Amino acid sequence: MRIEDLERLIGNLPDSPSLEGENEYFNSVVLILLIPQGDGYQLLFEKRASGIRQGGEISFPGGQYDETDGSKEAAAIRETNEELGIPRERIKIIGQLDSVFAPMGALVDVFVGTSDMKLADIRQNPVEVERVFVLPVSYFEENPPEEYKVIVEVYPSYVDKNTGKEIVLLPSEKLGLPERYRKPWGGFRHKVFVYPTPEGTIWGITARIVRDFIKKLG
Repeated sequence: MRIEDLERLIGNLPDSPSLEGENEYFNSVVLILLIPQGDGYQLLFEKRASGIRQGGEISFPGGQYDETDGSKEAAAIRETNEELGIPRERIKIIGQLDSVFAPMGALVDVFVGTSDMKLADIRQNPVEVERVFVLPVSYFEENPPEEYKVIVEVYPSYVDKNTGKEIVLLPSEKLGLPERYRKPWGGFRHKVFVYPTPEGTIWGITARIVRDFIKKLG
């Protein structure tokens, strides 16, 4: 490595570091939509239709980011429009929360917005959304989430359910890696947040996002 190589490296270092390998994860966006009620706000949720990924679960509107969107903020607005029929011009983005990394391989960028839409005027896409509901922000301020843990492990191989054959993903022995990497390793405890609500159980990534949102209210 020469002096000019060091200078080139310095010039190539990012001003705002991102997540290396981000494109290897499922990149998605969600929108926390605040709906006014009286002198306060409510959070808008949707229950996902049974025929789609994670069907039957409660979430915020959102979905996979596509580079054709131009920006992740635009993707959040598009997904909300497609799922709930809310016109783009009636969504105002006011900021962004911390991104969420899920150990199952998803990276979620979280936007916060407001809309003057009334719940009764929302016309959801039944292919994607079973129902839509709101809960007061105060509900989550007054009811902290329950906390649980799950074990997450790394598997260097697995058995194909159809053929019964072992599929090796990481040939640890061939690569000369320590023997401990020839069988599952890791086993770290991943925290799971759960909010029991009158509208159903909110948990996982959605609950983690709600918790972060409430924390940022101060």
